[in-house]
Amino acid sequence: MGIDLESLSEATSGAIGALVSTTILYPLDTCKTKYQAEVRTQHQQKYRNISDVLWEAISTRQVLSLYQGLGTKNLQSFISQFVYFYGYSFFKRLYLEKSGNKTIGTRANLIVAAAAGACTVIVTQPLDTASSRMQTSEFGKSKGLWKSLSEGTWNEAFDGLGISLLLTANPSIQYTVFDQLKERLLKGKLSKQAATESSPKALSAFNAFVLGAVSKCVATCLTYPAIRCKVMIQAAESDEDGNQEAEQKAQKTVSGAVYAVWKREGLLGFFKGLQAQILKTVLSSALHLMIKEKITKSTWVLMLALRKFLFVTRPKLKDT
Repeated sequence: MGIDLESLSEATSGAIGALVSTTILYPLDTCKTKYQAEVRTQHQQKYRNISDVLWEAISTRQVLSLYQGLGTKNLQSFISQFVYFYGYSFFKRLYLEKSGNKTIGTRANLIVAAAAGACTVIVTQPLDTASSRMQTSEFGKSKGLWKSLSEGTWNEAFDGLGISLLLTANPSIQYTVFDQLKERLLKGKLSKQAATESSPKALSAFNAFVLGAVSKCVATCLTYPAIRCKVMIQAAESDEDGNQEAEQKAQKTVSGAVYAVWKREGLLGFFKGLQAQILKTVLSSALHLMIKEKITKSTWVLMLALRKFLFVTRPKLKDT
């Protein structure tokens, strides 16, 4: 069976794009995550808005702590995006081959994206939990990857797995919207394909940025209450009194997180930090997809060159 070069190219370019966008926007991600993790009544809130988190880091001379957990987050991001894009591209091509269709419909696209997302979540959940604990730790007190995971049980490493599986709807919606918009945009610009090989279609940097921002904004607004609960479940435990500690442990389940938000912050609490989430995720997704689209052709050419090199050298090795 031959190597699926298009799936491999999509996975590689997607993973590199995720790595770059995650690194650039990581301080914003840390501020956003710490703000989301706090669940208190209005008069007891430590952070009234996301800028308070940034000011705390500056006032305590812990600006570099905004990058705590960056290595783990990058590792998780790279692996998850590689697995996701490879699975998404592979399942999409498999569906088109089996169905005989030239394009994939919205319903089939959602199913394919959800399947790829579920595989990705299961593989990377421990890394996701560890990075969330590092980000929500007190500035300057973050623990390393191994210590964050080894202090708890194996089950605790998969905190929030159920809600993470539910949130596979987020990238499913995002990439479905992106693919459908991209297909319509490129429909009138299709070039003739070569008889043997052809490079994948690519958007311009500006178009990819805009479509990435729009698709992620739609997905984020629809799934934000679940995103907030997931952050609360995975957050590091703070040094509080006994009552606070008991309440924190109760929040480690979906029902506990929902009850805590409803009790302390009301209905609007489920959308606390939505603006920061949209700002971060839209910028991240737009940068990610822009970088991915721009390097897809380069990775495709490299994959073709690698395959030709292997085909040329393989007969020589057999002769010797």
